[in-house]
Amino acid sequence: MSAASNFLENELLDHVLRFGNGSLTVGTGAGYAAPATVFVALFAATSGETGALATALESGTSTASEGNWGYYEVTTSGTAYARQSISFAAAGAVTTGQIASNTTVTFPVATADYDNAASSGATVRSMALMDASTGGNVLFYGTLTNAKTVNSGDQFTISSGNLTVSLA
Repeated sequence: MSAASNFLENELLDHVLRFGNGSLTVGTGAGYAAPATVFVALFAATSGETGALATALESGTSTASEGNWGYYEVTTSGTAYARQSISFAAAGAVTTGQIASNTTVTFPVATADYDNAASSGATVRSMALMDASTGGNVLFYGTLTNAKTVNSGDQFTISSGNLTVSLA
């Protein structure tokens, strides 16, 4: 992943450039308070929907209507899907300017084929790091190197070290 959402870009710029010492009270506004837990969200899309999905992840909301990322996130209805928490090793531990996951993330076994409000089907093409287990804000997002179809009985897993985030 190398794309930060508009939300996070603004928060980081304010935090770093308006608050010098990182304090949440110094300066003219509120500093960015990082979430206590970061979650991975999965997004299904057809190959033709990937541009609309990227636009929605950049600045959309959790609303399950066209133009918003909530329209593309895998539905929890009947699938056993739920966002999963993730943790990371220290930035630069493997590659300078990059941070990598340091635990394996295992989603529940699907009890039905993945799909979403857009009726995109079961192919997960993108994921995002979120600041809440439901709703919330997109922090970072990206397209999977290899799309993965998740049908009933399948389990989506991200091996430790295989989710990386970099700032460009």
